[in-house]
Amino acid sequence: MGELEKQMASPGFWDDQEAAAPIITELKALKAVVSPVNELIGGIEDLQVLFELADEADSDEDLRDAATQEQTLCGELDRLELRTLLSGPHDKGSCYFSIHAGAGGTESCDWAEMLMRMYLRYFERNGYKFQEIDRTDGEEAGIRSITLKVDGAYAYGYLSCERGVHRLVRISPFDSQNRRHTSFASTNVLPELGDIDVDIDYEKDVREDTYRASGAGGQHVNKTDSAIRLTHTPTGIVVQCQNERSQHKNRASARKMLAAKLYQFEQSKRDAELSKLYGDKGEIAFGNQIRSYVLYPYQLVRDERSELKSPHTDKVLDGDIQDFIDAYLRHKAGRSVKASTD
Repeated sequence: MGELEKQMASPGFWDDQEAAAPIITELKALKAVVSPVNELIGGIEDLQVLFELADEADSDEDLRDAATQEQTLCGELDRLELRTLLSGPHDKGSCYFSIHAGAGGTESCDWAEMLMRMYLRYFERNGYKFQEIDRTDGEEAGIRSITLKVDGAYAYGYLSCERGVHRLVRISPFDSQNRRHTSFASTNVLPELGDIDVDIDYEKDVREDTYRASGAGGQHVNKTDSAIRLTHTPTGIVVQCQNERSQHKNRASARKMLAAKLYQFEQSKRDAELSKLYGDKGEIAFGNQIRSYVLYPYQLVRDERSELKSPHTDKVLDGDIQDFIDAYLRHKAGRSVKASTD
């Protein structure tokens, strides 16, 4: 880490932004590993001093404060231990995160937008930066699909725990008879592969289409065909990007996404579980969900994999989903999972 910091301090380092980017990314990843450990060690040392002072002063109040701080440190230690489970080749890095509405028209599109809001709040809680890559709005409300580029330490590792179908049960705001409806939406996550080599013959195997990017209207409407859609004909995989006004930049982003999808596709053929998730991605319906969000006739969020439950639906939909991610990591590692959140 010291060597990377020395490189960043050298004259002219910031003159070449393209060459500097991978070094900055590597340093951030290392700091994400080292800093929490150093902070925890410092916290334990401070706690030891606090207990000694409280004992010397024979102060019940100081002892209670020390006990509260001890619980906080135990939680941080548990979180740090869980992070060791994120040891995959791409877990520490950034990712592409997408949400797709299931069958059901406006209901599912609205649910997809609710999920988008939940995840954006989660990104903000974790200090992740995000950028909209592609978006298709619903005809009446909500979104049909959205793809985001998410940057931050362990973004792929944590968000890969969220891949799958999400089910919502509620009284529909779009039903004049106030009937209960069940809606579905799916999430998918792709790692940002950086400079990893994926063999793609763009001339032979990839069809490129250009189209006019959608906008908010008025002066924001894009008047050129700058959006890019790439179709990999051997596999049928399609990616598209329209967030930049430059066709060149959209093409570069789309090619990165295509490489990531093809990499995942090849990995899925060697991994039975991931292959099933990838193959069932189109079946956004009952029986395939990883999590259910019930808002009526009672309030409960239940993860179908770890069986963790929470009655705090408002908090969960406001981005408080780390407990579910942690529970799935424990479940995947064969560790015991508590039955519900506090």
